[in-house]
Amino acid sequence: METVDAVVIGAGPNGLVAANLLADAGWEVLVLEAAEQPGGAVRTAEVTAPGFRTDLGSAFYPMGAASPVLRGLELESYGLRWRHAPAALAHVLPDDRCVLLSRDVEVTAASLAGFATGDADVWRAEVARWQRIRDDLLGAILTPFPPVRSGLRLARELGAADGLRFARLAAMSARAVGRERFAGEGARLLLAGNALHTDLGPDNAGSAVFGWLLSMLAQDVGFPVPEGGAGELSNALVRRLAARGGRVRCGREVTRVLTAQGKAVGVRDASGELVRASRAVLADVAAPALYLDLVGAEHLPERLVRDLRGFQWDDATVKVNWALSEAIPWTNEQASMAGTVHLDGDLGDLSGYSADLARGRVPQRPFLILGQMTTADPSRSPAGTESVWAYTHVPRGLPWGAEDVRRYAEQLERIVDKHAPGFVARVIGRHVQGPADLERHDANLAEGAINGGTAAVHQQLVFRPVPGLARADTPIDRLFLAGASAHPGGAVHGGPGANAARAALARAGATGELYVGAIRALHRAVYPRESFSAL
Repeated sequence: METVDAVVIGAGPNGLVAANLLADAGWEVLVLEAAEQPGGAVRTAEVTAPGFRTDLGSAFYPMGAASPVLRGLELESYGLRWRHAPAALAHVLPDDRCVLLSRDVEVTAASLAGFATGDADVWRAEVARWQRIRDDLLGAILTPFPPVRSGLRLARELGAADGLRFARLAAMSARAVGRERFAGEGARLLLAGNALHTDLGPDNAGSAVFGWLLSMLAQDVGFPVPEGGAGELSNALVRRLAARGGRVRCGREVTRVLTAQGKAVGVRDASGELVRASRAVLADVAAPALYLDLVGAEHLPERLVRDLRGFQWDDATVKVNWALSEAIPWTNEQASMAGTVHLDGDLGDLSGYSADLARGRVPQRPFLILGQMTTADPSRSPAGTESVWAYTHVPRGLPWGAEDVRRYAEQLERIVDKHAPGFVARVIGRHVQGPADLERHDANLAEGAINGGTAAVHQQLVFRPVPGLARADTPIDRLFLAGASAHPGGAVHGGPGANAARAALARAGATGELYVGAIRALHRAVYPRESFSAL
């Protein structure tokens, strides 16, 4: 039986971030990954046509480029190179008008002024506020809740009056904030469309802050992509880990977390092989899978098990990847400048799309998020061609057969072709990923849930993944949740992995027993009548 300081379950970005931070502290770290390649949802392959590189999961990384966690790892020293399209984002309306979001604030302002003249100055004011609070806000978002240091700095910077206004923004819908602050449809659609990168529609409470955050990130750092494919971000993390003595072993599915006297002591893989972890086990897996499958309900408080069975995933996803013989022939040429394109609803259409999902109906007017990957990074396909994908959300729990997915993919193609006549004629290769395909690619993408659980307010902060467990610590001593279903949630920024690594280091430190006592007290407060004798 092999013994290491820490076992990390899963080589997704959060698992690799956690492993790197533990290796930085001198720990011997082994990462076990069920798939044949590391990266989780951050992988690239040639699946449409030879020479066309397709990101199989995530693709654009505004949070990654801005994240203090990833920036602190200095991945550029290990081969990561960020590339940008001429513009970050375009939202194309049904009538073919287009609003453009560029890293150049004056370009964005000019586009917004085309919808309402005064919106240009309002946008500049929003950007100035973002620049003032940017670092403290990102620190508060990505650190364990409550974010004491960064939260206090943010509160001092905002002051009481602006702090209350920001708290109000966090509770509002994207529609309400758009209507309140902007006169024109362009700015309102940027907020609403960016909010739909989560599972929150423009009328949902809390959608405004997600739409605002992504819009400000697009204005600040753009929607960058790793040169050569999303997988190069994962490769840089693996190379950095290897340089510090850490190891990644793919094709080794962990089937059990081993416990003794209430502590995680190691793991067992699918072949029955055991690995002992003398200091910690960190799991970059979904919370229900960790607790109910890898640990087992019999080792957990009954109320926690009930809470986990109520864990709410975000929507399912259908994604289509294309190889094009030429660039997309957009009728509105502004769309050709953007790496990411939103198609093609007005605010009412986006509300209808979200309402259909909430009612469990397949949207009749899907909202598409489309990536022009060669526009952002010319290395993605041969010169003069384009590697493209688009995805949309669909309700969970539907029996999506191969023929159902194919027909829906054709519907998505027709939406693109409406705004770019001749698009379908330029398709030389196609690869479709339905909900089950995305889950087979990465088990954490349950039915294609790309955010590790809903972004709704009832499953954020102290409620993520269940009430009271907003930290990486679990009721099992020395076991830490490092995946996106832990706070601070989805997107590729490394926050959950970093929080888990820091918690493991704190547990192993000189005040480790005091740390355990505090965490146990927290858990007992949440589950006051439950027996922890099995732990």
